[in-house]
Amino acid sequence: VSCTQEKVIKKLLFSIFVEEERYEKFRRQHISKKMTENDCDQRISQNKIYKNDNSCKETNTFILDDAQKVKDICKGKKDGMTKSTKTFSIVVCKLKNEGARKPKCQYRGKHLTNRVVAIKCEGGLPVHFERDILNAG
Repeated sequence: VSCTQEKVIKKLLFSIFVEEERYEKFRRQHISKKMTENDCDQRISQNKIYKNDNSCKETNTFILDDAQKVKDICKGKKDGMTKSTKTFSIVVCKLKNEGARKPKCQYRGKHLTNRVVAIKCEGGLPVHFERDILNAG
């Protein structure tokens, strides 16, 4: 293996590792099959979902389905933003105590159904939750 080939292989392996790491963060922050609107405080604390400065996120959305079904949204898609073709149930957790910092984050949860989700895909994996859209069709 030449030095150039070795560099290409290392770069490829590193990018796969980074994409997998970003997907794991997405999964931890946005996928939860068994969650109710009353679980926001516990789930956000348990999953360590905070901003980089340890302040509470204003909103966090959980997709209520299997990780594989959420991953399938990115199957065959180019890197970038995409919308799901199937609808999901979600729980949207909104911060009640504005400006709070961990561990004092308190959320009000809302269960929504029939939602299309807009996410960012990289390397065939979801890495960012953008928004949800009511499926009008």
